[in-house]
Amino acid sequence: MRRPLLLTALLALLLAGCTTAPDDPDDRAGGGPRWQPRPGTAWQWQLRGRLDTSVDVPVYDIDGFDHSRATVDALHRDGRKVICYLSTGASEDWRPDAGKFPRSVLGRGNGWEGERWLDIRRTDVLEPLMAARLDMCRDKGFDAVEPDNMDGYRNRTGFPLTARDQLRYNRLIAELAHERGLAVGLKNDLDQIPELVGDFDFAVNEQCAQYGECAALTPFVEAGKAVFHAEYELPTGRFCAESRRLGLSSLLKKYELGAWRRTCPA
Repeated sequence: MRRPLLLTALLALLLAGCTTAPDDPDDRAGGGPRWQPRPGTAWQWQLRGRLDTSVDVPVYDIDGFDHSRATVDALHRDGRKVICYLSTGASEDWRPDAGKFPRSVLGRGNGWEGERWLDIRRTDVLEPLMAARLDMCRDKGFDAVEPDNMDGYRNRTGFPLTARDQLRYNRLIAELAHERGLAVGLKNDLDQIPELVGDFDFAVNEQCAQYGECAALTPFVEAGKAVFHAEYELPTGRFCAESRRLGLSSLLKKYELGAWRRTCPA
């Protein structure tokens, strides 16, 4: 039914710096192609403070709970795609649904105040909770989701998590997002990129340059999928050359992830 419009839709997406997912192009809940950002797509990442909508970039990554449908609609009117930040691997005690997480799935703190790792083996408990969060992202009109804390198996969570547990859970989150027409990014979890690059539409990474790990993200770029990358402690002169060589979308940010940003020189 949409085939006569397919060429026009694809051209419009290419002009916006994006492409559709090659493996499942008609999975979006609204009936159109699911968004997939291309390597090098510029972005803004702001999770704290009053949202600055004046940054001239095609992609905004913002907190899913803190912003309304009206905010997402306004960004869309300005031609932006909007990513919904959620924590899917750790609880946050200030969220409105925090009371729905039973104590049995709450582990050690993850280093941030009010956050505790989740027992991702307990999909019987976590799947409906995460599905509800993704419903919120969809209902607010977001184009994609950034699920955070997706590498618990490599941390001291308080649970005996394995790499297999993490793969299963990460694929579950990706599937739930895709069922709702949302693109989904793999957050960090570098060691499992070879197994997961086909399940995710882009990647989000923190500090790969600082730790000498950026080359591990190459499978996403080779698949035509953006890598949204942020550093906190290195000046741009220490990572921009490599970022350009690898095709990353890189920013220098402060840890609080407010509006402040520095980009690599053109």
